[in-house]
Amino acid sequence: MKIEAKDIRIDTFCSSGPGGQSVNTTYSAVRITHLPTSTVVSCQDEKSQIKNREKAMRVLRARLYEVEMDRPAGSVGQKSASSKLGSGDRSEKIRTIISPKTVSPTTA
Repeated sequence: MKIEAKDIRIDTFCSSGPGGQSVNTTYSAVRITHLPTSTVVSCQDEKSQIKNREKAMRVLRARLYEVEMDRPAGSVGQKSASSKLGSGDRSEKIRTIISPKTVSPTTA
């Protein structure tokens, strides 16, 4: 999946969490925002900003790909008739459980 440079905003900031002085002095954490979809990905796993940027771009591509795959192939937001119908499995049917407490004794 190709992501245009004009469609993203990259912010760098200091990492948080344990790590000593290097956490407070280097801007190694990266936040990438995909502007058309407002998807935000942040990464602060590595000590290198370059590695964090590459990792964040991989995560962003994966999320955008997942959104693209979830979108229906035809018209947006409409389901086909076959997807609205159930398969008729036993798990989809409404079952009534009859316990001995709910059954009244019959008089003969």
